[in-house]
Amino acid sequence: MKVEINHHEVAVEGDCKTLLQILKLENLDGRGVAVAVDNCVVPRDSWANTELVDGMKITVIRAVCGG
Repeated sequence: MKVEINHHEVAVEGDCKTLLQILKLENLDGRGVAVAVDNCVVPRDSWANTELVDGMKITVIRAVCGG
């Protein structure tokens, strides 16, 4: 299966089945992160229950400090 994370195609291995698992694998599960799947925001407490689907488009936005 393949998903897209921030416009980059990522091959998903057999054991990786949820949004939380792929975010951890890609080191994108830290603090200050917001995630949308197919343009719909997914609350952090739903990441573990959101199953990956072939062709899913995941957008990860990371908050940064500064000005």
